[in-house]
Amino acid sequence: MRAAVSPMLVRLAEERATGVLVRDHGALYLADGQVVHAESPAAPGLDVLLTASGRLASDSWADAVAQAGSRREVARFLVDSGQVGGGELEICHLGALFDAAFFALRPASGPTRFRYGVAHWIGRVRPVPTQVVEREAQRRSLLLDSVWPHPTVDTAPVKRRPEPAGRTLGPRRQGLLHLADGVRTPAAIARTLGRPAFNTLVEVRRLAAEGLIETPAESAAPSGPDTVSEIAGTGEPPSVLDSAMLRRLRDALEATL
Repeated sequence: MRAAVSPMLVRLAEERATGVLVRDHGALYLADGQVVHAESPAAPGLDVLLTASGRLASDSWADAVAQAGSRREVARFLVDSGQVGGGELEICHLGALFDAAFFALRPASGPTRFRYGVAHWIGRVRPVPTQVVEREAQRRSLLLDSVWPHPTVDTAPVKRRPEPAGRTLGPRRQGLLHLADGVRTPAAIARTLGRPAFNTLVEVRRLAAEGLIETPAESAAPSGPDTVSEIAGTGEPPSVLDSAMLRRLRDALEATL
């Protein structure tokens, strides 16, 4: 049996705690010990997945946050206003949750902190048991290593290599390779394409295994977002908090843990 990814998460589940667990690479929001939302700088959020696909206009998302963010009911507002179907939103949110949770639960060198009572402004959609979230994170790690056991490609800028003559690639892979400019990381490519970050990582590792993109040396320093943003852990919509208040909330959180 595999060890828990986060012993603190297991304990919080047993306590049926409500609040936010903040780690190096993201945050998990809990309600009664279950995961109701996750976010990570490495993974596109629900807003990106809905708007990049054309399912929801950017202005409609901004309006939902402005009208329902302070009540922490953005998800309910989108459904009640008929802009997104309930089942569709649930599926999309679960995808975003598992995507961000995978990065949030990756090995961390910094402190793991929990702030009780914090709820995210998106609101509850469908709670997921913590053991399911941990099990999925472990499964994804094993899958990535089975594709290409070189995690340096996950965070380094993606650099395309010369394509073999006569090699034909599908449009999705060509779209990814088109953005492999040696500057964009997999996370940046995922946001640009509006695709889940984990799916992008799988494709990046496959391309690396096939020699179509470079695999950095193990000693290469990672680049791109690898720490949770200041807003993570506050539970407030972006339009509600200014930077000074964000700093005060962060300092207060660190002082009480």
